[in-house]
Amino acid sequence: QVQLVESGGGSVQAGGSLRLSCAASGNTGSIYCLGWFRQAPGKEREGVASIDSNGIPTYANSVKGRFTISQDNTNNTLYLQMDSLQPDDTAMYYCAASTQYGTLCRQMAIYNYWGQGTQVTVSS
Repeated sequence: QVQLVESGGGSVQAGGSLRLSCAASGNTGSIYCLGWFRQAPGKEREGVASIDSNGIPTYANSVKGRFTISQDNTNNTLYLQMDSLQPDDTAMYYCAASTQYGTLCRQMAIYNYWGQGTQVTVSS
């Protein structure tokens, strides 16, 4: 079992920045992929960024160049640095972990552990 707890959400104006954190606990040694996903009201959940056990990141086209995913293995924490935020980035952001080795980390279907989410609101 893996437990995930997100923090760092909030309200910012367009052009601002936020850093989300996701603390992982439990059987963290079984994790192959970590990812950030978001869901805006009335929309489907979508992938934002992911990182595999080798530290290789992938990003959705909509956030490339603005968001950075990183991880600190010493304290089992995943981060999402979000810069140049826009109103379209407003959503509930979720951290997720997958224990399926060798899969593509950008595929949402492989994630079997999810956090409770943290709200990000960007005003114009």
